[in-house]
Order: sequence, then C-alpha cells, then structure tokens
Amino acid sequence: MPDDRIGITTTVPVEIIYAAGRTPVDLNNVFVADPEAPDLVAFAEKRGFPQSACAWTKGLYGAVHRHGIREVVGVVEGDCSGTFALCEMLESEGIKVHVFGFPSSRRPDDLSARMERLAAGLGATLAAAERMKPEFDAIRALAGELYRLAGGGTVPSADLFNGLLNCSDFFGDPGRCRRELEAAIAVAGRAGGGGGMIRLSCVGVPTILGDLWDVFERLGARFVDHEVPRQFALLGGIGRGVVEAYLQYTYPYGAFARIDDAGREAAARGVAGVVHYVQSFCHRRIEDRLWRERMGLPILTLEADRPGRIDERTRTRIEAFMERMAPARTT
Repeated sequence: MPDDRIGITTTVPVEIIYAAGRTPVDLNNVFVADPEAPDLVAFAEKRGFPQSACAWTKGLYGAVHRHGIREVVGVVEGDCSGTFALCEMLESEGIKVHVFGFPSSRRPDDLSARMERLAAGLGATLAAAERMKPEFDAIRALAGELYRLAGGGTVPSADLFNGLLNCSDFFGDPGRCRRELEAAIAVAGRAGGGGGMIRLSCVGVPTILGDLWDVFERLGARFVDHEVPRQFALLGGIGRGVVEAYLQYTYPYGAFARIDDAGREAAARGVAGVVHYVQSFCHRRIEDRLWRERMGLPILTLEADRPGRIDERTRTRIEAFMERMAPARTT
C-alpha cells in the first residue's frame, strides 16, 4: 500500500495537500509529542548536525527518520532560517522535498503563484484546494469557539494551546480533530469563570518545554492567547479564499504584523503580561527587543534549547515574574 503521508516543517496551505489525496504530518507536533524527543535531537547530531543548530530543526530531521516519512514540504521563506539546509540534508538521503515559501512581498499574485507551483508538484490544483477549504473552515470555526471561551478564562492553557496548534495538519485526520475540539469546548462550557487567575498571553514560536503551561497554572496564571498557534489555526481566514486566508496569517510576514496582532488580542482579552518564548539559536531571538518596545505590557522572555522540563533557573524567573503580576490577579 503506498504511503500517502507528507511531512510539513511548519504551517502550509494544508488544503493543497488534502486536495492531492495526501495526508499531512506536522513534523513539529510529531517531534515534541514523542516521549523520546531528546533522542531525535541526538540522532540528528550523530548524523552531522552541529550542537549549535536549533533543536527544533534537529528534531524535525529525527522525526522524518523515526516515522519513515519519505516526502516533505519544507518552508524555506517565512519560517526557520535553517529549513533550506534541512531540506538539502533530507534530499541527499533520498527524501523527496517540495520547497515552499511565503513571499516577503505579501502580494496576492506572488503567493498564488507559489501555491499553484506547490499544487502542481503534488498533483493537485489550487481550484481543488479552494473547493475543500469550507470543510476545514468548519473545524477552524470550532477552534475559534474554543478561543472565544478562553477569553472568559474557562479553558486551561494547555487545552487552548493544543486545540489551536492541532489545526496545522488536523492530525492528518479531520474527523479526529473535530471530535477533540468538540470535547474541549464541552469541558470549557462546564468550567467556571477562571476567577483569581492572572491573564497572560504567550507570543513566539511554540515552546519546546513540555510542562510550561502547568508551571504557570500552578502559580495562578492562565494563558488566554497563544499567538502563533492561533495563527496556525488560521482563524482570520475562515470564509476567505485560500490565497486571501494565508495572507491574513501573520507568522511568515515579519515581527511588526505579529506584534500588532498580538497587541490587539492582548487588549481585547485584558491581558496583564506577556511571555515571549524564544528558541535557542533561532534568528527570531533578535526580535525580542521589538516586542519589548512595542507591546506596552510587562514581558518575561524565556529561552530554551532542548525538549524537556523547565529547569530551576527558569522556574525561579517565572516565580519572580508572577510575583510582579500579583496586583493584576482577578477576583
């Protein structure tokens, strides 16, 4: 039986992959959910990746090999600066690679041309992807409802994070994604109002730390916005055409669009502070100054390298930040 899976290195126009009759696999989600995630990083290093390379890049490489992925869509513009080299490594080892990029111009015709090229490479058409989009928008609308409920403080931080993040590939099984979102909404609908919790926003790439949300929740905080997973869920593109929807998606188009977007959501949700998660050796670490200058809220910047749990130094910094946030505790 042919293997129809296609690994993706970040959010792509997933409708195109489904229109091609293929099954997308978000390699990031597979990597970080693996109980032996550190081993995937170590595997990449044994195969020649340097210690100073981003652990996410190494984890994606390890995930491709661990799960026998034979075809990958690599996003070489608008995401990780190391993806091009990752694609070269995979291609040299017999993995079929399709490169895709979100154009820095953010022009509809430029993005449309790249989508058409990706569709042709996968044996699909952009028109077929357009016809499939309403099916996925219905699932995204459920993610949007979960996000709406989170504004009232009734959704645990981890549930909101996962509910949004899983829309990047819909698990390769849209029915499962729908069911899990419906279950999360049902739980949130029965929950209390989250009184007494300090409302926070998390910006930056998804964390590699498995217990980050639990640590904050035990200290009395709740994340009511996860900036990048929310963008991965493409909530702003519901009901729009494929090209227009992915132009609304801010993540690939620079820090300023992202900061404006996160600032609007923080204001609407009464956020008291912001956690900026940055990955070690990532070029986006440079942008931390821009977030601090423009968000207008207290910011805690957390940096981590490898998958695992929070270390004591980071825990101490979180505790100090929460003490600073204490006056913002709701009643």
